[in-house]
Amino acid sequence: MTDLNAATDRMVLIIDCKVKDADSFKTCSRERAEKYVYDLKEENSISYEWHISKNGTEATLIEFFVDSDAIIVRLGNHAASPLATEVMEHVDITGVFCLGNAKQDAIEALSAWGARFRSHHSGCNREIVGPR
Repeated sequence: MTDLNAATDRMVLIIDCKVKDADSFKTCSRERAEKYVYDLKEENSISYEWHISKNGTEATLIEFFVDSDAIIVRLGNHAASPLATEVMEHVDITGVFCLGNAKQDAIEALSAWGARFRSHHSGCNREIVGPR
């Protein structure tokens, strides 16, 4: 059973937001931000996914990364992005969670957004343990 608790460097970033205008947010996130992030070809970014509440007033961005270093790459690309300001015109960040074993540089960078951190403790990861 020790394989079930195999160590992983994988990181999850969860950003909760209040949406200012649902229609414009949907257009920006789907037609601009999504493509921009995809085209960055960040080799250690696993996913970038927006989720929106039924009434369109709240959204959550969930990103998966290979490791903490990949979060730093992502944050650097975000800061340099022409879309960073545009996205923030559509949402107000209400909470940030960083899950995994974040390195100090990621902790410092995300703390500026008021992030809360949780280190990996236990569980199973089918990418590490293998298929069912």
